[in-house]
Amino acid sequence: MANHKSALKRIRSNEAKRVLNKYQHKTTRNAIKKLRELTDKKEAEALFPSVVSMLDKLAKKNVIHANKAANLKSGLAKHVASL
Repeated sequence: MANHKSALKRIRSNEAKRVLNKYQHKTTRNAIKKLRELTDKKEAEALFPSVVSMLDKLAKKNVIHANKAANLKSGLAKHVASL
């Protein structure tokens, strides 16, 4: 096990970041699922920008790959347009 002060701090900070990333990723997945289940166009159009914002933030922090975020946004935009 690491004994250096900086290594111990890195372990603590990594764990804190892991928990936050996991929470934000799960929240985004739930929001995507909620958006896909909507059948009302007005509600979907209201929710869409916040979901896109969440995806962009995850991609910016490298929690998900930028291309995956783009693919998800494209698919969601098609879904909202088709309502």
